[in-house]
Amino acid sequence: MRIKSSLIAILFGIVSMQALAFPPIKHWQTTQGGLVYFVASPGLPMVDIRLVFDAGSARDGRLDGIASLTSSLLETGAGQWNADQIAQRFDEVGAKYSYATHRDTSWVGLRSLTQADLLEPALGTFQKILSQPQFTREQFLRVKDQKLMGLKQQLEKPGYIAKKNFYQAIYGEHPYAHLVAGDIESIKQIQLTDIKQFYQQYYVRNNAILAIVGDLTESQARQIAETLFKQLKRGEKAKQLSQVVLPKKANKKHIDFPSTQTHILAGLPVLTRNDEDYFPLYVGNHILGGSGLVSLLFNEIREKRGLAYSAYSYFSPLEESGPFTMGLQTQNKQSDMAIELMQTTLADFINKGPTQAQLMAAQKNLTGGFVLRIDNNKKLLNYIAMIAFYQLPLDYLDSFPGKVSRVTVDEIKAAFQRRVKTDLMQIISVGGYSE
Repeated sequence: MRIKSSLIAILFGIVSMQALAFPPIKHWQTTQGGLVYFVASPGLPMVDIRLVFDAGSARDGRLDGIASLTSSLLETGAGQWNADQIAQRFDEVGAKYSYATHRDTSWVGLRSLTQADLLEPALGTFQKILSQPQFTREQFLRVKDQKLMGLKQQLEKPGYIAKKNFYQAIYGEHPYAHLVAGDIESIKQIQLTDIKQFYQQYYVRNNAILAIVGDLTESQARQIAETLFKQLKRGEKAKQLSQVVLPKKANKKHIDFPSTQTHILAGLPVLTRNDEDYFPLYVGNHILGGSGLVSLLFNEIREKRGLAYSAYSYFSPLEESGPFTMGLQTQNKQSDMAIELMQTTLADFINKGPTQAQLMAAQKNLTGGFVLRIDNNKKLLNYIAMIAFYQLPLDYLDSFPGKVSRVTVDEIKAAFQRRVKTDLMQIISVGGYSE
């Protein structure tokens, strides 16, 4: 009986390890030099494709919001088709086009069935959007007006005002200092010629990577990559961003706003995607404010004192130093108390670090839930695109749980003491009129 039980346990362990094995990432260059990352995902006859350009809002230059506006205009007309015709062509074959702009990147994506008579026309439409956007004046003015209307509406929200001022405070003159959507004054200045110039400079082969996940053979993926990169002009890779300069001193700024709740953000630039402190900071933050109802910030601010509905913290790693952010909302009369408690909780965590029990609980939660983050092609594509753009190791997914599990209490404590400088913290609050 013992032998049988032991054998079952061993077999169960082998099956579990196999279940957690992640599909291999294939990586190559096309004949034109385009970088490709591919994961075969047999099963559902679908493929997800994403072309990522180093064309995020950090490339806006003097025209904040131009990267976002450019990506929004791509699908409004391409080749001989207008926006309605493009949408109809995708609908007819059950395909979906998508796009987004972030601080480091802008990307365009395609989801399609892999059946040849459906995939080929979907790819054909996708290629036209990439290589032959119309950028008509009529569509430019329409989308520009939509952006301006959206920004005007955002100015009525204290959370937006807090975020805008927070990024300005922590980044100063760096390209990360403005929000991705830009602001009203900068959007007004953008002309159609600026859009065309931005597209010609950044939507080029040498400034792009391609991520593909789906029910394809490597041969099929290679053919798609060759076709897509062939449509793009060669161009030049975007220049390296300037390094982030930390704020010179801590600062606290309150902005009056007629609201019953005060929105509070605090933080500073800390983490890049390739940072050697990534895993100690990542695991440590899960304990501090990243684990929701069981985090230290939530426990101290919400559970013990009822000062806020929620309290949180997170790192946003970027090409250059991305922000460490803490945040909460509270009644106006309690804002000073909440800010002080948030600072005290962070300082205690930096000085003392987590307990071994807290670390083990965090590691169990992070490793146990990791597989759910890539349990479908769309989620997996997000990771493959990130690995590709930031040039992370190809075994990133396989090694992630192990690296999380090997983090120690001393490593977390040392990393937070090195990187999260409380004497440089920027605090922004937006809410009820100050006395």
